[in-house]
Amino acid sequence: MHSSGAQHTSILVVGAGPVGLVLGCEFARRKIPFRLIDKLPRPTDESRAIAVHARSLEMMERIGVVDELLASGVRAVAMTFHGEGSSLGRVDLTAVDSPFPFSLSTAQTETERVLAARLEAVGGRVERSVELAGFEQDASGVRATLRDAGGGDEVVSADWIVGTDGAHSTVREQLGVRLEGSFQGERFLLGDVEADYGLERESMHTFFAGHEGPLLVFPMRDRRLRLIAQITDERDDSQPTLEEFQAICDRRARGIRLTGAHWLTTFEIHHAQVAQYRHGRAFLAGDAAHIHSPAGGQGMNTGMQDAFNLGWKLAHAAVGKGSDELLESYQLERHPVAERVLEHSTLLTNVGTLHHELARKLRYHAMHLATGLAPIRHKLADETEETDVGYRGSPVVVDAGSGEEGVRAGDAAPDVAAVRLHQVLAHAIGHTALYVAPAGDVLPSAGAEPGRSVLVADAEPAPESFDEFVLDPERTVAKRYGIHDDDGGLLLIRPDGYVGLRADLGDQRAIADYLACVEG
Repeated sequence: MHSSGAQHTSILVVGAGPVGLVLGCEFARRKIPFRLIDKLPRPTDESRAIAVHARSLEMMERIGVVDELLASGVRAVAMTFHGEGSSLGRVDLTAVDSPFPFSLSTAQTETERVLAARLEAVGGRVERSVELAGFEQDASGVRATLRDAGGGDEVVSADWIVGTDGAHSTVREQLGVRLEGSFQGERFLLGDVEADYGLERESMHTFFAGHEGPLLVFPMRDRRLRLIAQITDERDDSQPTLEEFQAICDRRARGIRLTGAHWLTTFEIHHAQVAQYRHGRAFLAGDAAHIHSPAGGQGMNTGMQDAFNLGWKLAHAAVGKGSDELLESYQLERHPVAERVLEHSTLLTNVGTLHHELARKLRYHAMHLATGLAPIRHKLADETEETDVGYRGSPVVVDAGSGEEGVRAGDAAPDVAAVRLHQVLAHAIGHTALYVAPAGDVLPSAGAEPGRSVLVADAEPAPESFDEFVLDPERTVAKRYGIHDDDGGLLLIRPDGYVGLRADLGDQRAIADYLACVEG
């Protein structure tokens, strides 16, 4: 739909919060023509979402902003649960399989600032005070009307449009799509405050108290705290006061003295998502596609990872390489992730609000037992940090390697700290071919797969056809990835850090099958 007189761009992104900024960075660093618009005249000054989890930090490293982001916040290495004056248990986050085994607590304003600076550094920008007035699409493209602050309209044609415009998404509304789920909204008070407290600063805290809802406490930089309190009693919609938050802390947590406030608000959350993330040439991501309780602290993270999954796929399509199957895989890979987040956050909210004393006692006993079991602690840590997210079974991953153990196609490519593998794999805008040579052997040359080639061997390399070489005399990569010493192996690592192909060395048919999935 390339109408005469309309300016054309490859991709139109609507909404410049964290999700839209991730998409913008992905397109800009690949030199894909795009426009990123936002109806707000300036970035939000509200701290909003504050937790950036391990899998998102891995994503931030690939975008090129992880160091700046880490410098903006504090690291939480644990989750601690409290119940009516006693400790119910502690979950250590440092055991998760990630080069960033912790959550970062930093204001959303900082996340947006860091991403926006990166966007500008790689040649992109946000067009502010510009909103989407409407759009239509057909098989050939999208025709959108943009409206500026003065009421002037501009017609733009694009190959694709992405709605990253939040819970009240205009893109979703224009598509005639509805969120589906539970609409018995839960009410929360949120406070970004200054406080004196004696809680462990390197942990996130959840307090359960009587029949009231849970209180979540996130230490931030200096004396700053994030408080999220579910409320079950009736109150008007006026802005909460610091005194109201102090009363909640006194009843549910104790030992927290509030001294000032940056931002206090009340909000209602539903648990819902759309049935389809793709509608022809339109896509939805983040809160435009799914909304849920803040109890798990995963809303912004899930949305940014939606964008990271979609970004490289749409970039492929923009240059004529992406298959329709590749674009369809966005829905197939990301919809189940949000579904699980919805289930997890709903469960946390329900467990946090129990009216019967016996049920509360059973809750405390169950939580104490559960957090005392290592497998459950590890599972909770992986779910929180989203390090258990994977895409095995996706139609655009190919698992042709021998053996059953180790890393498979669809898994996130794990770091191997001994050889700093994550730094080798970081910043890629295309695929990376990871060759693991057989023991005592060196491969003659790289194959014909896309992207750059990395050779991992236990001897000095002879060929010059590899872009990078990792000397691994202890064969730590082979062991971590489950590759037999006698055979070696090949993995194609996707731009989003997941394994697209696992194959035996020399298996050109497997490479061809994978390329057929991705490029058509």
